[in-house]
Amino acid sequence: MPTNQPLHALTLHALFGGTFDPIHYGHLRPVEALANEVGLQQVTLLPNHVPPHRPQPEANPQQRLAMVKLAIADHPLFTVDERELQRTTPSYTIDTLEMIRKERGAALPLAFIIGQDSLLSLHKWHRWQDLLNVCHLLVLARPGYQQQMDSTELQGWLEQHQISDPTLLSQQPSGYIYRANTPLLEISATEIRQRLHQGMGCDALLPHSVLRYIELQGLYR
Repeated sequence: MPTNQPLHALTLHALFGGTFDPIHYGHLRPVEALANEVGLQQVTLLPNHVPPHRPQPEANPQQRLAMVKLAIADHPLFTVDERELQRTTPSYTIDTLEMIRKERGAALPLAFIIGQDSLLSLHKWHRWQDLLNVCHLLVLARPGYQQQMDSTELQGWLEQHQISDPTLLSQQPSGYIYRANTPLLEISATEIRQRLHQGMGCDALLPHSVLRYIELQGLYR
């Protein structure tokens, strides 16, 4: 991309991290709706290797990567970045985002997608206050979670950075929080694993190609 291209002409690029154990429609469909809402042309999925804030995945990194690739095979919106899977230490979002920012330059509008649940607990993340120096935050709606932050200080931080006009996201490289009007899908990987452990069907919860892979690999039994 030419370095002399005006900032307003740059395309917003978004990243979406997760354990993806397994990837499912609760990941994919809200992000597709978000892409339509804010004009994303590409979303890069970042599967975690060793998530620092949650129990370790049941499927191994190679299996989770295979499921992600199957899930997005027919969706040109999505690509996958394997860098976090190659780590043997905990994956901190800020470290990955700073690495990507360095690779792609200071001018590129870059966003990281999180859920409302993650927004509410963001102050517990490693170096969370540095995130908006590196990227925008795009927040997906999550069923059952409060809209207000837990303290007046955190609520003030949110209101300071929150915008309602998504076109602003492409005009600055970082610094904004946009809460999207995406569908509330009550689907979780925990629920899917529990259903599979119990021999229950999951056809409506994740792509058929992923479900077939799970069956062939004997996962979540």
